[in-house]
Amino acid sequence: MSDQENLQQDPQENASTTAQENVETAASANIDTLPSIEEQFKALEQKAAEHHDAWLRAKAEGENIRRRAQEDISKAHKFAVEKFAGELLAVKDSLEAALAVPEQTVENFKSGVELTLKQLVSAFEKNALTEVNPVGEKFDPHKHQAIGMVDAEQEANTVVTVLQKGYLIADRVLRPALVMVAKGK
Repeated sequence: MSDQENLQQDPQENASTTAQENVETAASANIDTLPSIEEQFKALEQKAAEHHDAWLRAKAEGENIRRRAQEDISKAHKFAVEKFAGELLAVKDSLEAALAVPEQTVENFKSGVELTLKQLVSAFEKNALTEVNPVGEKFDPHKHQAIGMVDAEQEANTVVTVLQKGYLIADRVLRPALVMVAKGK
């Protein structure tokens, strides 16, 4: 029989034969292109090893960053006063020079102390160390320490006398000012 006769005799049988051939062709093509289970397993193992290696490297990098940060903090604490200490060396040198002079007059000694005080004040200013001298200001418990209260003509809770000046480092209290506060009228 010819193909024409086959098509005319049983179109349903012909369609199922063609479909079966297509499935077999597709199955043989898939079998040829799909990797074996061993190959898939090796590929997955390789990918897992790559991810594990990347994870270990990231973990090591994180540890290195943490260690370097700790070293930097340690160095910052250790050398934080280096600049300030360098400024104070000039003050110490001036004091030693003043004491080394064999014959001193009161005037020379006084002028030397004044110059040394200027050096010290300059060192304080360069390092953001400011003086708190709150005479006449309102009492601030964050910056002042009241030693007592006195009768005064000033408004209540106003600083009347400063017994010891206070100091701030960059707006942070290093030492509060010791003050006497007015009781009020």
